[in-house]
Amino acid sequence: MVTGPDTQLTRVLVIDDSNTIRRSAEIFLKQGGYEVVLAEDGFDALAKVNDYQPDLVFCDILMPRLDGYQTCAIIKRNPRFAHLPVIMLSSKDGLFDKARGRMVGSQDYLTKPFTKDQLLGAVRQHRPQA
Repeated sequence: MVTGPDTQLTRVLVIDDSNTIRRSAEIFLKQGGYEVVLAEDGFDALAKVNDYQPDLVFCDILMPRLDGYQTCAIIKRNPRFAHLPVIMLSSKDGLFDKARGRMVGSQDYLTKPFTKDQLLGAVRQHRPQA
């Protein structure tokens, strides 16, 4: 793992029901020197946000049980995590989806499939500064 002043202790939570997307994100983020926590759905993610206290969250929109909009809204309603940057992930690139993401408190929107550069760029742009 590569560590340095920019990446030290930056923990990223990736929430996606697709194993392929989760694994791709994990590989890209670890190559970028970040610590990675994975969640399969919104319920899994809420427990992991509390347990691992990530510095940034990537959240898929279309998931069973609890979708990404609901998951983001719940995270943002908790005063302990209201500051936590959430970036929505979706295969759709529509204006409505982006606007709805902003309404529930997300900071950004990344269209799948994403590249390593797009993912790492989003982390650099939105992670809290030390």
